[in-house]
Amino acid sequence: MEKKVLMTGFDAFEGERVNPALETVKILNGYQEKGVHIVAVEIPTVFRASIKKLEEAIKEENPDVVICVGQGGGRTHITPERVAINVDDARIPDNEGNQPIDEAIVKNGPVAYWSTLPIKRIVKNLRESGIPAEVSNSAGTFVCNHLFYGLMHYLHDNAPDVRGGFIHIPYLPEQTVNKHAPSMALETIVEGLKIAAITAALEPEDIKESGGAIH
Repeated sequence: MEKKVLMTGFDAFEGERVNPALETVKILNGYQEKGVHIVAVEIPTVFRASIKKLEEAIKEENPDVVICVGQGGGRTHITPERVAINVDDARIPDNEGNQPIDEAIVKNGPVAYWSTLPIKRIVKNLRESGIPAEVSNSAGTFVCNHLFYGLMHYLHDNAPDVRGGFIHIPYLPEQTVNKHAPSMALETIVEGLKIAAITAALEPEDIKESGGAIH
């Protein structure tokens, strides 16, 4: 039986001309392998509107797995996120000028939600394919974490059998021409997210091995 993975990618923000998340998921839209079918949706880098767009996509696509993807500028690895926290604390405005500070994403909602993706298995499979990967324990407090929390809250209340989570990816090389920051080739990110999607769809049980951090 075919498994459907919904992947989302944000549009560019903070003066960037591209967002690696959107560029990657556009390539993956329609990809099929091992009985796994990936569909992709563009998400605005906007508080509230991002969650609304995601919920609409989930209702329309009825996926088995949802993986939201975001730009993790400065990161060196593909990083599946462990936890989403119930706070917006924006260092910069979103693409519509919103800049919430110390606001709950869901009033009286849980402090946090765990990812239900097999994050450590994804990291292991990526590394075995020669792709730098590690577990991340913070998705930040901008629109990425906002969407991640919104996703998990929606699934908890409306689709508990659907697994979901968030993955941050590095800059593309073209984004680092005028900044001192690491990057990763688009082809590598695409291959990494293929592996992540197939792993999440076909190997849902996570493994128990060290993926923590000292700080």
